[in-house]
Amino acid sequence: MSLDLTRIQALCFDVDGTLSDTDDQFVQKVEPLFRPLRAWLPERDSARAARRFIMWAEAPGNALIGFPDTLEIDESLYRLSEWFVRRRPRPLKHFLLIPGVKEMLEKIKRRYPLAVVSARDEYSTRAFLDQFELTPFFSVIVTAITAAHTKPYPDPIFYAAQKMGVAPAACLMIGDTPVDIRAGKAAGAQTVGVLCGFGEKNELRRMGATTLLTSTADLSELLHL
Repeated sequence: MSLDLTRIQALCFDVDGTLSDTDDQFVQKVEPLFRPLRAWLPERDSARAARRFIMWAEAPGNALIGFPDTLEIDESLYRLSEWFVRRRPRPLKHFLLIPGVKEMLEKIKRRYPLAVVSARDEYSTRAFLDQFELTPFFSVIVTAITAAHTKPYPDPIFYAAQKMGVAPAACLMIGDTPVDIRAGKAAGAQTVGVLCGFGEKNELRRMGATTLLTSTADLSELLHL
């Protein structure tokens, strides 16, 4: 299946592993746990083992995130979390940006309206966007409880499409995990799987990604910009 550029009227971006270099942050945190095991690891590579562990844990992790949504208690849990945050504010987190992403957004913003479609909470989503001055690029920001259900349901893409004034089928969903691809396909959108995050080539292909890119930064080239 090839990408139909003539259909694309708007773009929707995941955050973790797509705009934010979250997987490297997680690897840095987990890697020390694997150092004592280096003698038994392939090529004694504790960083590679940490990355493989995070990729393995990603699937059940997404299932746990989606479980409250399935029970329709996600908004209540989110409000409870916000209450705790107000009582004890979280320190500002330092995020990492995938190289070349800001330059890519500057190019494609000239032609398409853009949306963030994330399963993150609003606090951390906006903190990431503000840290790198990316907020002005996006017409709409969809977070964990903006829509009735979060990814892999299509609701966030339906919401973003409506706010951008386009049909869901005219959107291009860009993400690094099968959850992003499932949401895009369920909305009738075309999908781009990126390999700079948590997902792997075979699983993104198996889920039906319209096309794959090594990095999100390559998107402007794909769109001939």
